[in-house]
Amino acid sequence: MVIDFGIKDILDIVLVAVMIYYSYRLMKESRTINVFVGVLLFVIIWLVVTQILEMRLLGSILDKLVSVGVIGLIILFQSEIRKFLYNLGAHRRMEPLMKLFGRKKDAVDRGVIMPIVSACMSMARDKVGALIIIERTIPLEDLMQGAGEVLDAQISQRLIENIFYKGAPLHDGAMIISKKRIRAAGCVLPVSHSLDIPRELGLRHRAGMGITEESDALSIIVSEETGHVSVAINGEFKRRLSFEDLDSILTNEMGG
Repeated sequence: MVIDFGIKDILDIVLVAVMIYYSYRLMKESRTINVFVGVLLFVIIWLVVTQILEMRLLGSILDKLVSVGVIGLIILFQSEIRKFLYNLGAHRRMEPLMKLFGRKKDAVDRGVIMPIVSACMSMARDKVGALIIIERTIPLEDLMQGAGEVLDAQISQRLIENIFYKGAPLHDGAMIISKKRIRAAGCVLPVSHSLDIPRELGLRHRAGMGITEESDALSIIVSEETGHVSVAINGEFKRRLSFEDLDSILTNEMGG
């Protein structure tokens, strides 16, 4: 038997392999790898029953389950799917390619970074809690227009410290910085339910992590209890940062 195997078939296999790989990464990042394995096994069984064994009755039942299961998976993983589509729309996967063709990062604005770093370190010394969100490629307009107070002010150390001063009306919410301006304060953020977050970290840290799980934003958290400064980025924490550490992170992340 001669098998007709051409370039189109190779491309088909490669695309399916890429789809499975990125689905695996998505599930692994969201700590639902067991669900991925279960879905993969179900698909294999479905293909064996319908395509190889050609069991019509069992195959028709599995076909119905597959059609309903797709809707169930969309509901179950809506946040992960939304994040994937956000990242796809923002072309974050194209960054290495753009670097290859010589795309340069924008010049770092020290007048923006230094007030943020200085304010965070000052609040850390006084154990004043703070949550600062820095928008990158994915817009956060929905958070600014929600429960927060729109400001659109120039970034300054004194203003940041006054907003988070204990007893100030907006000190419990998050500050959002966008396009080198303080765009809003007192904002309510989605809270992360990740089991990997240490128990000693409170709601402020979970909110800071939550927004990085749903967007490419960067969160700076100052702990009211310990005075430690942390950064959440791409779903991961960098904790107990010094002045130099925070300055280096912001320089790298805000430079492009």
